[in-house]
Amino acid sequence: MLAAARASAALRPVRLAPALSAMRSLRTSSPLQSSTVPTVTTGSGAVVPVDKFFDNESLVEHQARVRHSDPANRSFNYTMVGSARFMGASAARLLAVKFLSAMNPAADVLALASLEVDISNLSEGNCMIVKWRGKPVFIRARTADEIEQAVSVPMSELRDPATDEERVQKAETLVCIGVCTHLGCVPINGAGDFNGWFCPCHGSHYDTSGRIRKGPAPLNLEIPPYQFVDDTKILVG
Repeated sequence: MLAAARASAALRPVRLAPALSAMRSLRTSSPLQSSTVPTVTTGSGAVVPVDKFFDNESLVEHQARVRHSDPANRSFNYTMVGSARFMGASAARLLAVKFLSAMNPAADVLALASLEVDISNLSEGNCMIVKWRGKPVFIRARTADEIEQAVSVPMSELRDPATDEERVQKAETLVCIGVCTHLGCVPINGAGDFNGWFCPCHGSHYDTSGRIRKGPAPLNLEIPPYQFVDDTKILVG
């Protein structure tokens, strides 16, 4: 046993010799370097690193020579600044889009903004009432006599002058908001001295074009924005 141990100890330096030789060579050899340093050409024609500090130049001169405006000394800072600007612009655009989207009316508000009305069952001489934006809207199918009465009124007799042609899109159909312009009451259809509408609250009389003819109301019945979708449908709003 003892003889075997001594023989093994005698063999160890021989086996370790190659490894020790390799380690010694690493200590004496210089490490590999693969880096590039930006350079600049001086006035005398010498090429030196841009960050080299010369003994004969002041700190201000050195900073002026190596500042980022020198094309030979551009660094990743420009990339970082450009990326920051892009991210800032994107964030600003996103905030602007979200802000403008928040200002748009909601779907339920848009649904109340317009109202489609079927007038196929509205017979001549009758008036139907629909609700739009919380207000009653009169849709009246006028007879030929009612149209003639509205057209033949002299402008000098009107408190709020307006021709019948200005208040209707089709002569046979009058669309107006059913709110008295005096104190907001709802006039009665087919009543009053002019066969139009009559407000019993304070005695305002409107003709068959919805114009004020008698009583305290100062203005005609308002005409809402509307259009004919076809011959039997009206879109109010």
